Amino acid sequence: MNNLGDMTLEELTEYVEKLGEKSYRGKQIFEAIARGAESVDDLTQLSKAFRAKLAEDAVIFLPQIERKLVSKIDGTVKYLLRLNDGNVIETVAMRYNHGISVCVSSQVGCAMGCSFCASTLNGKVRNLFPHEITGQVIRAGKDLGERISSVVVMGIGEPLDNYGNLMVFLKNINDPCGVNLGYRHITVSTCGIVPKMYDLADEGMPINLAVSLHASNDEERRAIMPVAKAYDMKSVIEAARYYFEKTHRRVSYEYALIEGKNSSKECAERLVEIFGKDNCHFNLIPVNDVKERGNKRASREQVERFAKLLEKGHITTTVRRELGSDIAASCRQLRNSLAESG
Repeated sequence: MNNLGDMTLEELTEYVEKLGEKSYRGKQIFEAIARGAESVDDLTQLSKAFRAKLAEDAVIFLPQIERKLVSKIDGTVKYLLRLNDGNVIETVAMRYNHGISVCVSSQVGCAMGCSFCASTLNGKVRNLFPHEITGQVIRAGKDLGERISSVVVMGIGEPLDNYGNLMVFLKNINDPCGVNLGYRHITVSTCGIVPKMYDLADEGMPINLAVSLHASNDEERRAIMPVAKAYDMKSVIEAARYYFEKTHRRVSYEYALIEGKNSSKECAERLVEIFGKDNCHFNLIPVNDVKERGNKRASREQVERFAKLLEKGHITTTVRRELGSDIAASCRQLRNSLAESG
């Protein structure tokens, strides 16, 4: 069965024409999916005869809310969403002054094996299809009754390990006939899959790129991120600089501070030596406590000292706000806890 949410507007137009319908019907379907249609029966702007024909060959599916947690501290909403095959993923909606930002997953599980992350504990199950990534944004907007103002692809999974489906998602979420979210309001994170970073730069989409660095040299990085064995820091940084040159979008580096591993004064000084002349941004993250990993988060004092050292070295630096701390909004542990209880 064809999933209509996996098609671009152009593909949908061609699809309905092959079924003997007028091309504008493709646009109607595309718009209805963006508004939250959950089945072919919801396409009420189409005739009953056409809907019956569609139902023989195609489906629409929107991820279903399995569980929803709302932070009493800051209103952050964490969703556990069930997919059509029974797998579950996590999506987080965060409230800022500028609007609501949704953090979406790109895979069921993750194969990257980073030692500070709960997402990868049980490995990768499969890639998400475009409709399952877009569906997280649509579902959150539909549930909250508000327009989503930005999207970050930083949830469960490595986005560039699901490159083809990611590209369809980006095109569909940006399309003026769909969700109509500007590329500059979209951020894609990667742990550093270098060839795909170059591919993304060449796509011509001015989205924001966030690189999970988490170390100041290769030895540190290989100890906590298996991907570093395939791509050293030099190659990752060169790819990030290429991205900036092609898109003119400043690259952000994610840096989870782990006590005793990457939070020393020497680490900060090495980063200044490498990045002090780059037009980039560092986002410092107090590492999450993941019981299976045993990493210890750096103290607040260590984080502040690290940030001051980077700023002194002319690197724009922020410390990530810990939104939804009472619901473990950034840990990816809701999915794991469901698996344990089931």
